[in-house]
Amino acid sequence: MPKEKFDYFKSMAELEEIAAKVEDPKTRLDDIGGLVSRSKEIIESCRKYLRTIRSEVENIEEQS
Repeated sequence: MPKEKFDYFKSMAELEEIAAKVEDPKTRLDDIGGLVSRSKEIIESCRKYLRTIRSEVENIEEQS
């Protein structure tokens, strides 16, 4: 199965959804741990993506 291409904006939207759930008083304390873990995964993926893009831009600038 091919790996799905990373979608930065979709990931940011998911983080916003997670934040809303964590802030919602109806969210059970037992569920917050999983939401925080998922947010950590997303944040790390976003950082990796942004580092890759920055590196690509720097390479383009060096070639100019």
